[in-house]
Amino acid sequence: MEYVDRDLRLKLTLFLKTFPVVMIVGPRQSGKSTFVHHELPEFSHFDLERPADFNQVTADMELFLREHPRRLCIDEAQRSPGLFPVLRYAIDSGEGPGRFVLLGSAGPQLMRTAAESLTGRIGILSLMPFSAHELNGVRPWQDRWRWGGLPPVHALDSDEQRREWIGSYVMTVLERDLPALGVRVPSARLMKFWTMLTHLQGELVNVSNLAQSIEMSTTAVGHYLDVLEGSLMIQRLPPYFANIGKRLTKRPKLYIRDTGILHWLTGLRSRDDLDTWPGKVSSFEGLVVGELMARAQLDLQAPRFTFYRTQAGAEVDLLVENGREIFPIEIKHGASVSQYGIAGLRRCMEDLGISNGFIVTRGDSVRRLGNGITVLPWEKIVAGEVSPWDRAAPSSGG
Repeated sequence: MEYVDRDLRLKLTLFLKTFPVVMIVGPRQSGKSTFVHHELPEFSHFDLERPADFNQVTADMELFLREHPRRLCIDEAQRSPGLFPVLRYAIDSGEGPGRFVLLGSAGPQLMRTAAESLTGRIGILSLMPFSAHELNGVRPWQDRWRWGGLPPVHALDSDEQRREWIGSYVMTVLERDLPALGVRVPSARLMKFWTMLTHLQGELVNVSNLAQSIEMSTTAVGHYLDVLEGSLMIQRLPPYFANIGKRLTKRPKLYIRDTGILHWLTGLRSRDDLDTWPGKVSSFEGLVVGELMARAQLDLQAPRFTFYRTQAGAEVDLLVENGREIFPIEIKHGASVSQYGIAGLRRCMEDLGISNGFIVTRGDSVRRLGNGITVLPWEKIVAGEVSPWDRAAPSSGG
């Protein structure tokens, strides 16, 4: 497969003009190395997973940074925590922005070390697996949904190869990557836990109930959730909270980030399995939530993401907050929209005083339903033609 342009490239250019160090984090095999080699061919690239590069970088890091004072990229930077304080001194010599790029597999220790050592000197970007938008014109969005977004999956020719690759990837995360990040949890136990989470896709997380169902302590369950979230394998979407005179839920919703991994963990093995799987609606919701969050992080300034749910049951799948603006988004797997199906969205808009709300569907045209609600076709979002924060969207015809 030819190189696929990543949407992050514009943010990378901005950050290189702003910060002395840019760190790009993401799960293993999300395409970080390929991305920076393509976007920064003039940089010197070192990979700390290669013994020769590791020895060259770490033997005398102060000397190494004096010899490479700018246009330096270090991959798998988490393998040398001592690099960060040495970088701070090199940066303070005053050479301007855009000097160093670090790549790393996300983890709590990596983020904490970078924040503590390079406060005010580093900009952090996340490069997740391919979005459906990035693959638009390269692969049908249905392939992105079925097999997830990890780049190597889409370089394979057959479904059997993709299935085997994802299985191997899951085991590598459990047996190699997480231990390398300091996780001391038996891989078989974490695999059982990860698989159990597939039943909570798009659902509220009740740690006590989860601990009871798998006979673990609430402390262990909380730790395992932190481990998988820190490695960007899962995401807990927090609930919206405001003093609006209504009882709002306080529990987060859970998503397994990559739908290919979700489907593998649930035992889907053939392409047709997804069509008859009872969990396909929740899987589609997770796909759309991830896509919209990725797009918002590129289009908006420091957006916040929550969902809305009252104790009475009114719910909206995703709220994107951009400063004082809130974009409520309901996600429907089908093409049609019923009045009952948008009751939660209407209630949310009334409760929060929001004038515009959005429904993402499998339909083929932008439609206005009245009372500020606009239907946005999923395929047009994938193509980059519309988005909930596109000012032209509510007035588009169809």
